[in-house]
Amino acid sequence: MECSRNPSRGSRFAQSREDGIHALRHFYASVLLDAGESVKAISRYLGHSDPGFTLRVYTHLMPSSESRTRKAVDGMYRAARGGDDGPQTAQAA
Repeated sequence: MECSRNPSRGSRFAQSREDGIHALRHFYASVLLDAGESVKAISRYLGHSDPGFTLRVYTHLMPSSESRTRKAVDGMYRAARGGDDGPQTAQAA
């Protein structure tokens, strides 16, 4: 049985946003957003003239405030491991 996504000989694949360059761009934007990159910078990297467009397209990928909070606290604890547990630990992070 031939997969419906495979074109017959001489025909072309149907363009899809789930495949190819669109999927790669979406992945790229999602990785940068998860890492905390600004929408303005991502807009520039993707070649968008309006950061508002980038925000509208990729807003569903932006980490929630709860996720950012967990990452910040986890990062502070990772940085403090192996060090002193005194009051200066939080100040150093």
